[in-house]
Amino acid sequence: MSIRSKVLREIEKKPRRLKELKEKLGNNKKVQQTVEELVKKGKIRQKNGTYFMAKTHQADGALEGTLVKLGSSFGFVAQKEGPDVFIPARGLNGALPGDGVLVKLFSKPKVAGSLEGEILAVTKPRETFVGTVEQEKGRLYFVPDECPYVQLLIKKSADGGAKDGDKVAVEVLTRGEDYNSHKMGVALRFGSAKEAKHCAQSLLFASGISRHFPEKVKEEASHLQEIQPSEIAKRNDYRDWPIFTIDSAQTKDIDDAISLFVNERGYELGVHIADVSHYVKPGSELNREAMRRGTSIYYADSVIPMLPRQLSNGLCSLNEAEDRLAFSCIIQLDQTGQIQSYRFEKTVIRSRVKGVYSELNALLADNTDAKLMHKYQQVWPQLPEMKKLYEKRAKLRKARGGIALESTEAKLILDEEGRCVDIHKRERGLTESMIEEFMLLANQCAAKLARENNLPFVYRVHEQPEAERVERLQAMLRICGLPDSFHGEIPSQKELAALLDQTKDTPLEPVVHTGVLRSMAKAKYEPVPKGHYGLALEDYTHFTSPIRRYPDLAIHRILSDWVAGEGMEELHKRYELFAQDASAQSSTRELAAMQLERSAESCYKAEYMQQHLGEEYDAIVSGVAPQGIYVELENTVEGLVRVETFCKSEPELIESMRLRDRVSGKQWSLGDTVRVKVIRTDVALGRIDFVFVE
Repeated sequence: MSIRSKVLREIEKKPRRLKELKEKLGNNKKVQQTVEELVKKGKIRQKNGTYFMAKTHQADGALEGTLVKLGSSFGFVAQKEGPDVFIPARGLNGALPGDGVLVKLFSKPKVAGSLEGEILAVTKPRETFVGTVEQEKGRLYFVPDECPYVQLLIKKSADGGAKDGDKVAVEVLTRGEDYNSHKMGVALRFGSAKEAKHCAQSLLFASGISRHFPEKVKEEASHLQEIQPSEIAKRNDYRDWPIFTIDSAQTKDIDDAISLFVNERGYELGVHIADVSHYVKPGSELNREAMRRGTSIYYADSVIPMLPRQLSNGLCSLNEAEDRLAFSCIIQLDQTGQIQSYRFEKTVIRSRVKGVYSELNALLADNTDAKLMHKYQQVWPQLPEMKKLYEKRAKLRKARGGIALESTEAKLILDEEGRCVDIHKRERGLTESMIEEFMLLANQCAAKLARENNLPFVYRVHEQPEAERVERLQAMLRICGLPDSFHGEIPSQKELAALLDQTKDTPLEPVVHTGVLRSMAKAKYEPVPKGHYGLALEDYTHFTSPIRRYPDLAIHRILSDWVAGEGMEELHKRYELFAQDASAQSSTRELAAMQLERSAESCYKAEYMQQHLGEEYDAIVSGVAPQGIYVELENTVEGLVRVETFCKSEPELIESMRLRDRVSGKQWSLGDTVRVKVIRTDVALGRIDFVFVE
């Protein structure tokens, strides 16, 4: 059979990319020459690098998209614009999650009004995947994290020494006609999938996040100099002020410090932030890498910093008893805590002491431990006044309707081997809330300055809830037996704050707080000031963490030029597009970091619960779904009670808030207290299964 006939036969079977044809027919010039000739003669056609038989017009009307979900017998393709397309099993044609594909829609979908179709071809094949190795009948298979229902064969000569139960990254060596024909090669072994630290490493790899910085970035950081006398001479020298930091004991990247003076008019609060923009300049390798990362990532006992440690833990960190360059916001407040005026200054400071939340909470609770008193003697006179100012600010926040959502953040305790051996609910004390309020004040002042002076800027935006989300919140409130009506179509901040206060310290607290949180829009960064609904503020941004967040660094750069007297025309020319790009990139990277942190934490929680299989716990129903009931333990661990373990019939799901067994009549609602037993864990996927204990 001629090479021409072979090419036509393969394309008749299925649309093909040139790479596929070469793999099947031999990687030589003849295949490429034959394909080019057939296109010229009109025998085949090409779209997005995929070849079709011209007579079938297979590409006509095809939609472009990405396979975003692959289940056991279906998939979904997301378009750039428009709704997702449902793909039944017969139409998947071996496509893998993340593949760019062409989809042909069915003329008669099973569900009226929906889009349903088949994948014609993979146009942009994804090359690498992360998952777990499974051994079956002497062969090794790869199970991707994104689709645990699929087993893909690992080529014997490319197993990389992997064994059953390993967490690995693989490359697609050969793409076949279907999932059984694909062949994978192991590119990287992380270790046992039963250990959370290895699963976290695989999550980082899959997200394209590295602990290591490029050589050019490290080299640039190594040449940065300590503070020069000439720079100090340009700044306000506040090294004799009683400035200090307050963080957790483990914190090494210290962004912020505070000071407070009391006068006859009220208070002068100083919020002193590391002047990262002095070191990270536009156009530098450091800046490019910082913008690419967008944020530092924190999980378990690990930090993936946005900046190299020479800056994050060294030059920029406001370490105790070391001279540091700062960008200070000095705020004048009256006796009631209301802002009267503020100013931004380039300064040099010297922190008196590295304050620790737990220690200062103890001191403010009248603990007179001699060692603590001695440690904080230089700054102690400020602390009672800071407490008074915070209490006044808390009253003002409540009066304006600021929504105080209680997070159930977990503190993971690891042993020397990096295994999770305990989990506690992270408690917030007085000083945590105090620092949060003082940082909020500086953020508010920075945004107000930018808005009033029409600066190009990066704002922290939180818009009001959408009507559909409010309806779901009202349904949840009805299920919980709580008042579900608001004065307007969209609840005011005061109404939601009152709802949170009503359920505080009750069994409904986690459910209602989660419901209110889910009703909210997602906060994001934008170059246009739209206010912050949750905080009930007209002006808000992120100014106080430039070591950890790129948007803060971006606005430091803009405000630095403003403080230096740069003209408005030049500021807009220099920063208009930059503010737009920084806003979009920062929002994208923040979301990716949150998802990664959440996934990694789930792996560690599953690792901890693996040690407690068979044990019983009290739990709260935190969610209901067709597949079962989600429950949350006191220590923040969440898992699923699968419907087949407790329901004798097809369950009735009521407004996604209550699940009812039609046969027994039993029902389970959000907020119910239940007794459960741990029966299964999957560390690699961060999943925990429970059953009810009668």
